[in-house]
Amino acid sequence: MSINDNASLDTSRMGGGGGGRGPVIAGGGGIVGVIVVIVALLMGVNPSDLGVGSQPQESASGEDTWVQDNCKTGADAKKERRCLMVLGENSLYDFWSDQPDLAKALDDAGQDFRGPKQTVVYQGQTQSQCGTASNQVGPFYCPLDEKIFIDTDFFDIMESQLGAEDGTLAELYVLAHEYGHHIQNVYNVLPEAQKDPQGADSGAVRVELMADCFAGMWMKHATETKDANGEVLITEISESDVRNAMGAAKSVGDDEIQKKSGGGINPESWTHGSAEARQAWLLRGMKADSVGSCDTFEVADPNNI
Repeated sequence: MSINDNASLDTSRMGGGGGGRGPVIAGGGGIVGVIVVIVALLMGVNPSDLGVGSQPQESASGEDTWVQDNCKTGADAKKERRCLMVLGENSLYDFWSDQPDLAKALDDAGQDFRGPKQTVVYQGQTQSQCGTASNQVGPFYCPLDEKIFIDTDFFDIMESQLGAEDGTLAELYVLAHEYGHHIQNVYNVLPEAQKDPQGADSGAVRVELMADCFAGMWMKHATETKDANGEVLITEISESDVRNAMGAAKSVGDDEIQKKSGGGINPESWTHGSAEARQAWLLRGMKADSVGSCDTFEVADPNNI
């Protein structure tokens, strides 16, 4: 993936680490246990809902301004993951703030577009209204404070333990998926995951696959997104980049995770969808002409399209 070195990064919607004492979510079962916890929480599940052994631990105090101080241009995004997340947020904000379907829905409701209140990029752990964020929790969107939380060290875990391919677009796919959960929150779709939280045909799976489709919509148009000065943010996305993103989607499929954990495949316990479905909905988003093309609640079987 090629990034415009001269693009300006806007950090006004970014946040850093901080917070006080809070529970640290731990797997309690070595590497496999950590993977199970990560996948249970990856991309949209409320960390405070997970009843895994927790213990208090002091987290960093004060507000981390590293991102604001160091992430200025596209060249910075090429050097540092935290700055890459800023570029991704800028691109996603530009894309979603200019979607006709979303704009009409919001206008009909008498609302203006709102992005997430913050995308919090941190290292170690920090606090959200949904619980403690850490790289063992994985990236997530918290609807209570409308913030995205990403510890960039998680990408190393995703590659080394979940088998995802190393790649810039693969990492931005994760951010785009979380941003998709915010769009679902704007549409009031996100609560469907809590109403029906488990199973291959559950509301939770449909919500997750829809967020994958939304990520695909952004990927299709990412090279058209611009900074405040009209400079293109991302200049090229190659077929290899797309393959890496598809590989990341596959690596976080419920069946793939169950195989890695050494157990049998049990669709009744799924919360995110099969590897094949995650790839299929990401691809569907890359071909979509409107938000409606990503409506997973309109298909009989979201794992087979």
